[in-house]
Amino acid sequence: MEREPRASEAAPEAAVLFAWGANSYGQLGLGHKEDVLLPQQLNDFCKPECVRRITGGGGHSAIVTDEGGLFVCGLNKDGQLGLGHTEDVLYFTTCRSLLGCPVQQVACGWDFTIILTENGQVLSCGSNSFGQLGVPHGPRRCVVPQAIELLKEKVVCIAAGLRHALAATASGIVFQWGTGLASSGRRLCPGQTLPLFLTAKEPSRVTGLENSKATCVLAGSDHSASLTDAGELYVWGSNKHGQLASLAAFLPLPQKIEAHCFQNEKVTSVWSGWTHLVAQTETGRVFTWGRADYGQLGRKLESREGWKLQSHDSSLPCSGPQKSMPSCLHCLTGAAEVSCGSEHNLAVIGGTCYSWGWNEHGMCGDGSEANIWAPKPVPSLQSSLGLLVGCGAGHSLALCQLPALPALGQHPKVTGPSPDAAESAKSQEAMDRNWKERQPETSTESLSDRSRDGGL
Repeated sequence: MEREPRASEAAPEAAVLFAWGANSYGQLGLGHKEDVLLPQQLNDFCKPECVRRITGGGGHSAIVTDEGGLFVCGLNKDGQLGLGHTEDVLYFTTCRSLLGCPVQQVACGWDFTIILTENGQVLSCGSNSFGQLGVPHGPRRCVVPQAIELLKEKVVCIAAGLRHALAATASGIVFQWGTGLASSGRRLCPGQTLPLFLTAKEPSRVTGLENSKATCVLAGSDHSASLTDAGELYVWGSNKHGQLASLAAFLPLPQKIEAHCFQNEKVTSVWSGWTHLVAQTETGRVFTWGRADYGQLGRKLESREGWKLQSHDSSLPCSGPQKSMPSCLHCLTGAAEVSCGSEHNLAVIGGTCYSWGWNEHGMCGDGSEANIWAPKPVPSLQSSLGLLVGCGAGHSLALCQLPALPALGQHPKVTGPSPDAAESAKSQEAMDRNWKERQPETSTESLSDRSRDGGL
């Protein structure tokens, strides 16, 4: 999630960063490489109250501070941390090459990183095997952030997928680069000439969006999306799991998801996992759609057998109407924060941190490795006020305000929604009030891929 907390929400002396989940490369910043099933407090590396954005990629993590500083840790074999070397880093470390160049946003792909500076310039580092760094004649990897010179206009939002990246400019134009979507496009659109932006190794304008102004972009493992200033959501790429809300197997050009899919409301924020999407509308309603077999949609489908039945035929989208249509997840109404991992999610509702979805490495933070099929509070964070959340492919981070100690002789106050927001009317009313007080900025969270056989 890319939204800044209001000043009134944070108590500087009590803000703490927590990390949990997959940790094969030290991406949790805890100094070791063991998975963590319960949220662990991070040692101080910056003033937690100054944390502005949290995000992660396939095996690395990035944190941006209010001053524009960038801290990174985790997998670095392709130089994706931008530190000038290729050794994994087990603690959050400042990216010194960017000192004096304040960072606005970071998007972490599977094995690369895209960086947006406060002056609207875009830089990249990490693997360039698929042109995902936007430097067509550059080396196969880059260990220090380098400017993407072909993006000459000021950029306001960036996104990174498995092997492709995007940028939205101040004038609302969308650019894409990296060949990550090309192979599935050629396979699923035989005989068609794919648009240049699907095969380019340098920023190429996404055609089909000429009559709209993009405010943000996002990327999944094999799809892209753009949100406009009119609250319309456009999607393109692979639809294997119904993530494009279409019956087509592949959309080579952007296609708008019709407003009726969101109860005729404007979309204000959107996030993407590997193969699922989450959107929030102007009234705070939250919709999920796409792949569901790890619980990442926050609801159980009537039958999950369809995934297996159709997966053998790559020419067909694995998406019946139930999977391909956005559906409102009422327990998330009024969420102030949302973030998607590859197949798990975090949210802040009424000040409480919730998680759901894939949990093989403990990324849902409940102490187990069992998938979670409906949003539930992260147990050990229930007494803390959630401020910011961020996911990598298989790991989670959260900035929380610890509860104030009660005065002598007083009993501590219990605040926040009840554990089961979906069943508590009083809790839902609190969420609605919270939504009206805290309208989120348009935002996006891009995610990357993972290997079932490899670590995260």
